[in-house]
Amino acid sequence: MRIALFSDIHANLPAFEAMLADLENRKPDAVYCLGDLVGYNVWPNEVTEILRRRGIATLAGNHDLKVQKMVTTSGSLKEGGKNYAYHLVSPENRDYLLTLPRHIRLEYRLNHDTWNIVLAHGSTRSIDEYVLEDLDESYVLGMMAEAKADILCVGHSHKPYHRIIRQGDTDKHVINTGSVGKPKDGNPMGCYVMVTIHQDSNLTAKETIEIEFCRFAYDVEQAAKAIEDSPLPDEFADRLRKAY
Repeated sequence: MRIALFSDIHANLPAFEAMLADLENRKPDAVYCLGDLVGYNVWPNEVTEILRRRGIATLAGNHDLKVQKMVTTSGSLKEGGKNYAYHLVSPENRDYLLTLPRHIRLEYRLNHDTWNIVLAHGSTRSIDEYVLEDLDESYVLGMMAEAKADILCVGHSHKPYHRIIRQGDTDKHVINTGSVGKPKDGNPMGCYVMVTIHQDSNLTAKETIEIEFCRFAYDVEQAAKAIEDSPLPDEFADRLRKAY
């Protein structure tokens, strides 16, 4: 079973299209989006409509929920600033974003074990929480125990990693998907994760669960130029080029 996980597209259509093309080549068995479809660029509707058309199971991200507070008028579409990105979202797509779930749980029963993969945007406690790679181990284990998660998959920080925490005779896995459309790890290439579960996979031997970070190139200049040609801050374009 090969599961593709991605998040933080942030209305970057060139990056999203490049990721989908890469997915077609890799042919995963299942695909999940961990949220943040919108914000920071000019294609929120195109990105959202592709996800909806493909029927990809999707979580709410913190930026997706920001559309709830936006009152869009003809004047607001002419104003500059970062909120311009949310005013672009159509009423129909706003309704969709505001009804997305916060968590997805996948239960597996393999080799006489039952274990759970839990998907969240920020964390299982808060959509805005950063589960960073160096977050206190006991805190992470406590959060995973609350959520009954053996494997916790998150986005939000835009920094990919795979962390394994030994607890008793089992391994707990924490995976950050990185970002499709706005990386912050110094590498402007987009990123998503492929999780491979084998028939003999279990939580007592970490190597039986394979985690691959898939980096892909896309037209960064096209995405950056679209920002610079819009009322959005030019700084957003610089962040794409330098991945910070």
